[in-house]
Amino acid sequence: MKNLQNGFTLIELMIVVAIIGILAAVAIPSYQDYTARAQVTEAMSLSSGVKTPLAEWLADKGYTPGDITSVTSSTAGKYVASISLAGTAPTVTVAATMKATGVNINLSSSVFGLVTVDNGNTWACGETGGAVTVNTISTTYLPGACK
Repeated sequence: MKNLQNGFTLIELMIVVAIIGILAAVAIPSYQDYTARAQVTEAMSLSSGVKTPLAEWLADKGYTPGDITSVTSSTAGKYVASISLAGTAPTVTVAATMKATGVNINLSSSVFGLVTVDNGNTWACGETGGAVTVNTISTTYLPGACK
C-alpha cells in the first residue's frame, strides 16, 4: 500500500515563514514613511487653505491679522494640533504644528510652515528671503512642492 503525503513538511512551512518575515522587514519601514507623508499632507492642506484668505486680508487691510480665525475656521485636523500666524506684513508665516501623539514618531510636535515675503503673492516652504526657518519636519516627509 502506498503512503501518500498529506499536508506540508516542516521545512516547507519554515521557508514560507522566512519569506514572509523578509517581506515584512522591507514593507514596514516603507509603510511608516508613507503614513508620515500622508500626515504631513494634511498639514500642508490646512496651511494652504489659509493662503488665499490671508493674501486677501493683507491686500485689503495691509497688516497681519491678530488671530488665525480672522481668515479661516480650520485651525486643527486629525494630525495637526493647531495652525498659527507669525510675522508682520509683508513677511508672514503660517505654521501648522503636528500633534504630540497619534502621529508618526518622527513628526511628533514638529512644525510645517509656509512663508510669504510679499504679502501673499508667492509662498514657499520653510526658509526664504531672510524669513525664519519654520519647517522642523525632515525633507523625507515634505511634499514635492517643498523640496
